[in-house]
Amino acid sequence: MNYNEIAENIIELKNSDLEFREKLIESGKLGDGYNQEMAEIHNKNAKTLNEIIDKIGYPTVDKVGKEANEAAWLIIQHSIGQPNFMKKCVQLLDIAVKQNKANSKNLAYLTDRIAVCANKPQLYGTQFDWDENGELSPNLFDDLKMVNQRRKSIGLNSIEEQTELIRKQAKKNQQSPPTDFKRRKKEIEEWKKIVGWI
Repeated sequence: MNYNEIAENIIELKNSDLEFREKLIESGKLGDGYNQEMAEIHNKNAKTLNEIIDKIGYPTVDKVGKEANEAAWLIIQHSIGQPNFMKKCVQLLDIAVKQNKANSKNLAYLTDRIAVCANKPQLYGTQFDWDENGELSPNLFDDLKMVNQRRKSIGLNSIEEQTELIRKQAKKNQQSPPTDFKRRKKEIEEWKKIVGWI
């Protein structure tokens, strides 16, 4: 098994994702719903990574190195059109974190992403979206005090500090809220049903 080759492959997948994301940012289209071409990249990357995981297990740091391990997580995090793959990966990542072979912050982000997709409260408050006031705010979470305790336990800043950072970054990337908030919410819920989250 050539782990170096596998690592390079995973990093290439991540780069194709981020390069296209950069194009969307430059054209001011990042916030305009889930771009079809981006969805295709995410699904293709998920399929390839799933094949790799079936061969080598979760791409932990000891197998593929830190960069490819982080790249694998990003691919999983972006594979929102593949609920079964994400759920499979969060279980594998949980095991890897318990064995000190992966990053606990990545597990927090993936756990929250899955919760948000399934319309459940997040545990760490890592996932944000536009609210009805046109501000980026954390998606539904269970309890502010508990969320901040969990965040602190894995080395994340408070949810209040993170909210400020996320909003600054959105301004820098010239992201703006949806023109029709209710329509966007409806479209997201319909998409979740189509791909099998709810």
